[in-house]
Amino acid sequence: MEKRVVITASSAITPIGHHKDEIIDSLVNGKSGVKELRDDKLLTAYVASKVFGTVSCPIEFDFERKYRKTMGPVAYYACQVVKEALESSGLDKGFISSGRLGVAFGSTHGSPTVQREIYKTFFSHSQSKFSSIGAVDYLKSMVHTTAVNITKMFGITGRVISSSTACTTSSQSIGFGYEAVKYGLQDAMICGGADEYDTTTVAVFDNLLACSTDFNDTPHLTPRPFDTKRDGLVVGEGAGALLLEEYEFAKKRGADIIGEVIGFSCNNNGGDLILPNMNGITETIKLGLKNARIGPDEVDFVCAHATATKMGDVAEAMAIYKAYGDAPYVTGLKSYMGHTMGSCGVIEAIITLYMMEQGIIVPTLNLDEVDERCSMIRHTKKLRESDIRIAAIQNFAFGGVNTSLLIKKFE
Repeated sequence: MEKRVVITASSAITPIGHHKDEIIDSLVNGKSGVKELRDDKLLTAYVASKVFGTVSCPIEFDFERKYRKTMGPVAYYACQVVKEALESSGLDKGFISSGRLGVAFGSTHGSPTVQREIYKTFFSHSQSKFSSIGAVDYLKSMVHTTAVNITKMFGITGRVISSSTACTTSSQSIGFGYEAVKYGLQDAMICGGADEYDTTTVAVFDNLLACSTDFNDTPHLTPRPFDTKRDGLVVGEGAGALLLEEYEFAKKRGADIIGEVIGFSCNNNGGDLILPNMNGITETIKLGLKNARIGPDEVDFVCAHATATKMGDVAEAMAIYKAYGDAPYVTGLKSYMGHTMGSCGVIEAIITLYMMEQGIIVPTLNLDEVDERCSMIRHTKKLRESDIRIAAIQNFAFGGVNTSLLIKKFE
């Protein structure tokens, strides 16, 4: 028997703020979190893009040393948002360690800052430097470092899922967590993703000519999803966590329910590993609607992936129109904070929940003139008062991986 899956807690660390009030203030007042790329004295001179979605708010990590020793920066972010979500949820420690709570959490590639130091040591040709590699350096840098550091810190003994599918990492985590609860495999799942600041991530996309370079002197004016002057994505950092629970379990314990996950889909384009595919995206959207058992006319808002690449935005706009027509409002939230990589899906889901609660839809930042090829959908160009009942969060990744997540306002 399928079960209802509700959302009972959330937390996010983003380039536009950490706590809910700060994030909402940035969105309502059009504040960008994109800043000048830090100089790391190694790679910065070799990349054309000089902008980054940077977490600049102070965060106090009060973790005990026994936990810190296996954590790189990405795990710090992950454990902080999970800590805040669990604390606000009211779940007791007995349940957390009972085996009925699982973890679905990932990152793009573990901790690149730690990996970089390891490789520098490997190629130094110095025995004394080689011996300086710590016994726990692999635990800090491995691709599932976020998930397992979460289980260690909070004593979680349930199932562990650690997606690592670039831009769909955390949306997959939410989707897989949703399925685990929906089919009775767990009573609750803590889901999300994180990625940290490192110039190597920028260098990868810069080398593919996918990064924004025209606004290096005015970082707040990029990225520009769907705009005629868009010139590529802006790499960012951040983290987010959502607590999903089986509805009857949440109701019985008196949990504060902030939303409901009603559908999820994930598929692959089955072709090119880099270029976006309108047909693949459209099929993902349709599969998500089918999973949620709703029609396209029931979706009020689409949180677009919208990275501000020339081809990606056009393919997504065409897919949205093909699936939904021009009825739902569409916003590209990456315009505020850049592309936070493995954490983008969960951060965008959390912000969508904030908008549901506030009764607003925020506009796409820097959307001054809509590209004609993207003009067929209903772009949000100004702050609107609106009752979002059902929202779709879309994410697409290198490798041709597509996801669609359907969230409903809890009545």
